[in-house]
Amino acid sequence: MDDSTTKRTATAPRAAQERPTLKTIAYMTGLGITTVSRALKDAPDIGADTKERVRLIANQLGYQPNRAGVRLRTGKTNVIALVLSIEEELMGFTSQLVFGISEVLAGTQYHLVLTPHSHQKDPMVPVKYILDTGSADGVIISRIAPDDPRIRLMTERNMPFAAHGRSDMGIAHPYHDYDNEAFAYQAVEKLAGKGRKRIALLPPPNALSFYLHSRNGFERALNDYGLTEVAMGRVTTETSLGDIRAHAEAMMRSASAPDGIISLSGSSTIALVAGIEAAGKVLGRDADLVSKQSAEFLNWIRPEIYTVNEDVRHAGRELAKAVIARIDGVAPDLLQSISKPAWSPMGPHG
Repeated sequence: MDDSTTKRTATAPRAAQERPTLKTIAYMTGLGITTVSRALKDAPDIGADTKERVRLIANQLGYQPNRAGVRLRTGKTNVIALVLSIEEELMGFTSQLVFGISEVLAGTQYHLVLTPHSHQKDPMVPVKYILDTGSADGVIISRIAPDDPRIRLMTERNMPFAAHGRSDMGIAHPYHDYDNEAFAYQAVEKLAGKGRKRIALLPPPNALSFYLHSRNGFERALNDYGLTEVAMGRVTTETSLGDIRAHAEAMMRSASAPDGIISLSGSSTIALVAGIEAAGKVLGRDADLVSKQSAEFLNWIRPEIYTVNEDVRHAGRELAKAVIARIDGVAPDLLQSISKPAWSPMGPHG
């Protein structure tokens, strides 16, 4: 064994312990760094055998392009930032959304970075950070308000984005939304068909766009079917589950108790059920309950609940496709979609 071989084997373990770079691959293949770089980019002047050898070593080493280097060369980060509230729907919303986005990004050069924030704090903070640092090529946001300052700012700064929900501010932007107006209308229609007369709606917070959508469908259906609303007061889908349970129990014990309740949140529905039953009432007899859910689970615990499924994974896929298309220059008004309510076959029949 000569001195060069001894030196080569002595330094190889140290190289292997560090994050693999183009220099690491060049060392392992005996090629120049420029050749390795061009081989990984599938340059036409590099032979097929060389490309195959470089890719094999790169895969064995777990090589990933350095994002800082990519950004310096191309001005791109290859990152899509998902700005998501840490208080989102408990029952599968966040994971299903991430799964859907990841399914689309898996076939691209983009990586998903989750940027969590609290909806109790300024929602502009994470978006401003992304814009000021240039840390993403595109952004996905949720919890859309009718007049959403994040949408205005990203539009002004030419940041490609997609919104999980619609604004109402005269700015065309990519979005995927769920038809909460149709859900609320159909929910009232279902309760009217069961002979229910006094209907309560557990809505989202009134600062969000889908509050208006759900109220529009709810009020239109009450008018069409001649039913009466039982007000829920200040309780919303983001009220603590304990407070929802207590409110539902008090409401069901009152002389003006509803005989039909509509919920826009699966996890809130569990608290409603607990409150209804704590008041000594029986689902399907004293009151019927209609709920939206982001995962099939409510009918496992109470088959009496009428459920509508929101496919959040599908929403994730649509949002990912929209933000990538926007990065590629597709017009925003061509990147808008709405999912219609899908009633669960697991609920009660009739």
